[in-house]
Amino acid sequence: MAVDASYGHFIGRASGVEPGGARPRGSKPDAAALLSTAREICGRRVDLVPVDLPLSRQPINKRRRCDDEVTRKYGARGAATHSPSDERPGCTKPPARGLIEVYLHPALIEFLEEPRRLPYKASKIRAYWPDLTVADDLQLKLRTVWERIVEALEQRFAGVAEALPSPAPDHRGWRLKAYEDKLDAVVCCAVAIACPDGKAKAYGDDEAAIWVPIGDASG
Repeated sequence: MAVDASYGHFIGRASGVEPGGARPRGSKPDAAALLSTAREICGRRVDLVPVDLPLSRQPINKRRRCDDEVTRKYGARGAATHSPSDERPGCTKPPARGLIEVYLHPALIEFLEEPRRLPYKASKIRAYWPDLTVADDLQLKLRTVWERIVEALEQRFAGVAEALPSPAPDHRGWRLKAYEDKLDAVVCCAVAIACPDGKAKAYGDDEAAIWVPIGDASG
């Protein structure tokens, strides 16, 4: 398994360049380079790419059916969708092939069988735990949630714990965001892995769909 916090770090692996502690930099994705790197790392072609952003076969200028369906299912659990506005191509029908849209909060609810959306975003820790004022206490709360997510994903496919060791206690700022981004990427991959086996459900229609895993408690 290989997971990185930026396109540049991931593509660098094809040349044997390990990111180490370098700060990830934002950039536009080079799809061909990313697919080539993934193929080189795993030794086979890429069958399915999950992305955490709105997809549709048509221009998106209003809420989609999939947004409404996911909100009806998960809104009361703190995981309603935002109203999208981007224009993207997408894949909607099972068996999932090519490109699928993933929404991370419902995915985590199902993977961990949680009653509500998990408090795992680094930028929101003060909102999650407003009664805590000591930074170290807030960081401990966040890391505990991250460790639970990693443990749950490790049970689904081996290698997650090794690829996502807990950040060092003194890590702050962009280092925590970089870890969160890598965690998001692995959650997306976990949803994609669930799709071919019928362990994920597509909410939506032929124009746009959001894929959510089927939790073990759901059968």
